[in-house]
Amino acid sequence: MDTKALQQLGLTETESKVYLALLELGPSLAGQLSRKTGLHRRNIYDITERLIQKGIIGYILKNNRRFFEASSPERLKEIIEEKQKSLSEILPQLNELYNQAKEKQETNFYKGTEGLKTIFQDQLESKEILILGASSEAFEILPFYFKWYDKDRVKRRIKTRIIANKRFNKPIPLSEIRYLPEKYANPLAINIWNDKVAIILWKAPPLAIVIKQQEIADSYKKYFELIWKMAKKN
Repeated sequence: MDTKALQQLGLTETESKVYLALLELGPSLAGQLSRKTGLHRRNIYDITERLIQKGIIGYILKNNRRFFEASSPERLKEIIEEKQKSLSEILPQLNELYNQAKEKQETNFYKGTEGLKTIFQDQLESKEILILGASSEAFEILPFYFKWYDKDRVKRRIKTRIIANKRFNKPIPLSEIRYLPEKYANPLAINIWNDKVAIILWKAPPLAIVIKQQEIADSYKKYFELIWKMAKKN
């Protein structure tokens, strides 16, 4: 029998050879196993010790000589079931660690109008939205979307503070707007909400990078507050 099947169950190649030899020979001395497997006798003792610890073989003493004997192959099934049980017990903790690490930082890239709609939809789950460098190009790329978006935002009473470079043609409800000199105008905008930061390039097709990490969002919020104090109200 090929040892590969046993190796897939967690045994090494040499452990598989020794176990198969014991199944064929029955109770055997180390010397017999060495001749059957072609492994050095010194290695046989190390291998059988590991197999004993795994519960796959045992031994009996006859005239102070150690005869090794294979456990029933059913023991292999029991070992796998024990490992599955152990994994099931620790799996919730492993998943928790995985999810915690995933929540710490997550970066996603979006391209096109539908991707941007996903970003703005997520903003409607926040209490306040900060926009640095709001661009009028946004209304050109999503000409009908923001009417619905602002209506839903107002309904949820989500305030927004905006730092813009150009005057908007129409008022934005439930918003406070301040301005920087128009010479700083560019198609790049930064949206900050909850633990996320979206860097949006308002060009056709629009591009966006969304970073989810509390520390990064907090840093951008501090930067926004600094610029907010410098920006003019009218």
